[in-house]
Amino acid sequence: MERASMPETKAGVNPERLTPSGEYPVEPIPPEPAEPSLTIGTWIGLIVVAIIVAAVVVFGVVARHGSERILEKETAVSSIASVNVIYPAPSTLASEIALPGNTQAYTDTPIYSRTNGYLKSWYFDIGAHVRKGQLMAEIETPEVDQQLQVAQADLKSAQANLDLANTTSARYQNLLKTNSVSKQETDVAMSDASAKKAAVDASTANVRRLEQLQSFEKVYAPFDGIVTARNTDIGRLISAGQNTTPQELFHLAAIGKVRVYVSVPEAYSAAVKDGGKAALTLDEYPGRTFEGTIARNSSSIDQATRTLNVEVDIDNPKAELLPGAYVFVHFKVPEHAASLMIPSNTLLFRSEGLRVGVVRNGRVQLVPVKIGRDAGATVEIASGLTANDAVILDPSDSLASGQEVQIANRVNGPGTQKPEAQ
Repeated sequence: MERASMPETKAGVNPERLTPSGEYPVEPIPPEPAEPSLTIGTWIGLIVVAIIVAAVVVFGVVARHGSERILEKETAVSSIASVNVIYPAPSTLASEIALPGNTQAYTDTPIYSRTNGYLKSWYFDIGAHVRKGQLMAEIETPEVDQQLQVAQADLKSAQANLDLANTTSARYQNLLKTNSVSKQETDVAMSDASAKKAAVDASTANVRRLEQLQSFEKVYAPFDGIVTARNTDIGRLISAGQNTTPQELFHLAAIGKVRVYVSVPEAYSAAVKDGGKAALTLDEYPGRTFEGTIARNSSSIDQATRTLNVEVDIDNPKAELLPGAYVFVHFKVPEHAASLMIPSNTLLFRSEGLRVGVVRNGRVQLVPVKIGRDAGATVEIASGLTANDAVILDPSDSLASGQEVQIANRVNGPGTQKPEAQ
């Protein structure tokens, strides 16, 4: 039998819901709704992102470390100097040397006046060919002319006094024979005659001196030659005194034969012999050669230049060679066996002597060398190098033995090609 519903007593509260203690039960608080949980796909995405970030970080660290190592290597490599090298090649120089020389006239002299006066006239200008004894100029010397006249008058007076003294002496000597005069008077007369004769001699010498000075009024050519300079003109004062500076009137050169002076390096001095032949070439005459003879040498090495002064004489009948010309003189020299050549820009001039830089086992060695012949752009090495030595081109002044270097370029192979100046 169903229980009849009990009416709610208070405010519609069902008395069956009361607790035994008569209190109303506390109604439970409903739970808040739960947050939605991450799905598996989301977790996978996060893990992939984390892996990518970690990979980027690791790759960056590794790349930076690798770059640092590469930089260190490049820095170490760049700190090593790079050099170009060339190998010595067999000498290709001919058995002769060509050395510069200067031509000079065989006879070359300035012409001065020996007397004082004024230039009256001149007859030859520059470039004129003159013969020995030809009159070149005349000088007016009024003072010398007057002095000569006075000296001639003094000579006549002295001659007259001498004649009288001789007559008196002769008379006294005759009178002495008859004892008409004393011996003393005769000796005085004879002594006076001797004194008068000495006076005549002195006057005669003075006249000859002034006549000689007067003859210097005319200036003559002392030898056959060409007038290369004229340093005077009509009316110019000519002073020839001892206390004045000489004034050159003309300059005369004989160029029928010319002298060529050449400074021969000490290394070739033994090959140059007096009487030997030499060939002369000039830019003015391309393709032509003038033959000359070694006339003499100084027989002494100049300590300043380490050269021997040699004179070569060359006949010049057509006056094709002019004094002062710059020429090249070719001397025959003995051939040097097994000589090597290197460019001139490999040489180092140090206080201890001539050196070249050679690369051996990656390091520099400064090797002393001796030059046999100098061809300008190249030099022949007499000793110090072999065909397998890698010689440094254009070495720096600071190059030192033991310095580490790296070879950037090899110009040629060992002993296979002719070296060329770089």
